[in-house]
Formats: sequence, structure tokens, C-alpha cells
Amino acid sequence: MKPQHITTGKTSLWIFGYGSLVWKPDFKYRRSQVGYIQGYKRRFWHGDNFHRGNDVLPGRVVTLIEADDASTWGVAFEVTGSQVEESLKYLNVRETVCGGYITKMVDFFPEGENQPPVQALVYIATSDNALYLGPASPEMIGIQIAVCRGKTGHNLEYLLRLAEFMRNSCPHVEDHHLFSIEKAALTMASSLTVASFLLAAQ
Repeated sequence: MKPQHITTGKTSLWIFGYGSLVWKPDFKYRRSQVGYIQGYKRRFWHGDNFHRGNDVLPGRVVTLIEADDASTWGVAFEVTGSQVEESLKYLNVRETVCGGYITKMVDFFPEGENQPPVQALVYIATSDNALYLGPASPEMIGIQIAVCRGKTGHNLEYLLRLAEFMRNSCPHVEDHHLFSIEKAALTMASSLTVASFLLAAQ
């Protein structure tokens, strides 16, 4: 479903971010709120040959996988007025053209008591996408992330910033998938640093 079909006639829209949007939205918004959506789990199963990788060594970034008993924490941004069109135009290039993501509307539950859910737009990469890489062990994903970089920067930065967000903004949430990949990637990055030092010393 295309964003313009979802948002026709709307003067306000919530956009849910669960990957790089949580620390780098890069569009103007009225307010933001930490919270979660239900029925999806976050996984590093999508390939990236632009922002965090290339055609030879695609990076790994997150997408959402349907799972009835799961929830995914992130940040929702409310855009209003002209911000609606501006943000969707920007995100269409960032997430759809360069990332291969599609859009859905989901219920977003803001953190805190007595906070009613709101409908939010979310970008999801599905398994029929050409860039979709699918599951792998935390060790294999961590190695891939440790060695890849793209036009936006190193894949490792993407991983570490997401892990930092979860620790700082959602300290009560245990994201085993994320943190096990972080551990594997840092181990690999440390080994690469040592290897580079030894080679330089020869």
C-alpha cells in the first residue's frame, strides 16, 4: 500500500521508526514518543546495498517479521500540516527507493499508563524483496555487519546506535536478537582491529 493512499486528506500522521529512524529521522515533526507495536519482531534480516553496504557486500539492517506474541519498541513521530507530505516524500526515497520497504498502518502504543494507542505508518521489508537476506545466526550476522559500510556510513554504527537507543530509552526491554548480534559484531570488529595493527607493524 502506498503512503499517499493511506494519508489522503489527513493533516496529521504518526510514523513509527524501529531502526535508524529512532536516532536519525531527518525530517521535521511536531513531537515524538517512545513506545511499541504488537504482532511484530525486529530482525536483522534485510540487506542494504546503499546506506550500509554495497552490491558486493550488502549490509544488514532491520525489518519486521510478523509474530503474534511479539512486540517491537521504537519511536513514533507525529507530523502535521505540510510536514506530512514533506516527510513522506523524504521517506519514500530513503526507505522505499533505496531500501525496498513497503508501508503498513499499525497500532502504536505510547509508553506510559493511560496512553491510548494511535494508528501509525510503518515501513517493512518483506521476504519477496530482492534485498531480503533472511535469517542467520547472530555470529554470521555480526560478522557481516562488522565488515560492511555504505554511503551513509559503517553498518556497525547502525547496529551500535540501535542498541544504545534500546538501553537508554527502553532499559526494561530485553532484545536478545539485537544484543547477541551486537556482541558478535564487536568481537569481530576487535579481531579485525588487532589484525590490522599486526599487519601494519610488519
